[in-house]
This record gives sequence, C-alpha cells and structure tokens, in this order.
Amino acid sequence: MTAEEIRKKIKDIRSSLPAEVIVEAAVKGRLVQEIETAIESGIDIIGENYVQEALIHKQAIKKKASRWHFIGRLQKNKINKAILLFDMIETLSSWDLAVALNERLKRTRKRIDVLVEVNIARESQKNGVFPEETETFVKKLSLLGNIQVKGLMTMGPNLEKEEMRPYFRNMRQIFERIRKLSLEGVKMEYLSMGMSSSFKVAVEEGANLVRLGRAIFGPRPDY
Repeated sequence: MTAEEIRKKIKDIRSSLPAEVIVEAAVKGRLVQEIETAIESGIDIIGENYVQEALIHKQAIKKKASRWHFIGRLQKNKINKAILLFDMIETLSSWDLAVALNERLKRTRKRIDVLVEVNIARESQKNGVFPEETETFVKKLSLLGNIQVKGLMTMGPNLEKEEMRPYFRNMRQIFERIRKLSLEGVKMEYLSMGMSSSFKVAVEEGANLVRLGRAIFGPRPDY
C-alpha cells in the first residue's frame, strides 16, 4: 500500500470516530516505511507483537511515535528488553508474569503501565483472565508497586461484528465496575477493544482505544 493510501485510510478512520478515541497502529509484519507514514499521519501509539521486531523498528524509524505498546504474548525471558522498549504492556493476564515483571522493574527503579487482558468469551485458545476473575486480579495487581493498571483489553471472539456487541458490552460493564472501586495504584483510563473488523461496534459499546492493522495498512503479505 502506498503512503498516500495509508494517509487517506487514517484520515477516514479518524473522521469516523469520536475525538476521544485513540487509534493504535498494530504493526506486526509491517515495513518501516509504512510505520513511518502512520506516525507522520498522526498515529502516536505503535502496537508491537514481538520484542525483537519492536527493537528493529525502533532502531530503523527516524520519526518516533510518542508511545510504544506491547500487544503480544510476553515471555519472562523477554521482560528485561520489554521494559526498556515499551511504555505499556497491554496483555497482562498471568500473576506469575506480573510478579516477575514487578521484580525486574524494582531492580531498575522503573514503573510501567499495563492493561489487563480479559478473555471475555472464555475461549480455550486465547490468553486472558476470565470475566469473573478480572476484578480480583486487578485488586492483586494494585498491590504491586511498580506496575500501574491503566485499564482493560480484550481481543474478543472471532465473530461477525454485530455478534461481538454483547461481549464488548460486558467488557464495558466490568471496566466500569472496577473503575468505581477507586483502587490505589489503579487508574481505569483505557478500555481497549476492537480491531479492524469490529472497531466501530467496539467504540459504540465504550472502547476508547482501538488497535488497527489491516484497516490502516491493508492485508499483510503473508495473508
């Protein structure tokens, strides 16, 4: 896809969404030039699935985004690199990983923002805490001094967009319930849900952060 096409897609997406909704570019498998065009077009969050790919992108891209988020499955042996590369981990759903992350952050005297990943449809092939476990998990995370919970994230089931609406609605209910608890160490700012095929429905149901790959860049070459 040409730079002009990417710029037009971003402009069209932004014009179709409320101003408060943040658009994050999911850049798995994308070219450096494509990512630079997205940044130049006003995308200020870059979402990376792989630590190594993020390292390559950050070294090669001249015009830097203001924020880099990790949206993949973080492995413990990649924590040290991740806390140097990213401003937020969007996929935290394991207590063991949370403890390991917090301990590494303590050693470096750093703090990192996280979103809790929720497996809203209880799918066996996907990561995430189950809906009924989310509040308890957030409460536990609030006790870890070097991790700041900033909200929730879900992938959602692979359904037609209208069929996903009740799942997104349930996520909003969980989000609001936890927000009203006013937990110390927790700032429920972001409800991240909706991707290229479903982001408009997700926003209608309360998402204020959407992760878009294909909608911005078109299909990846490996598809």
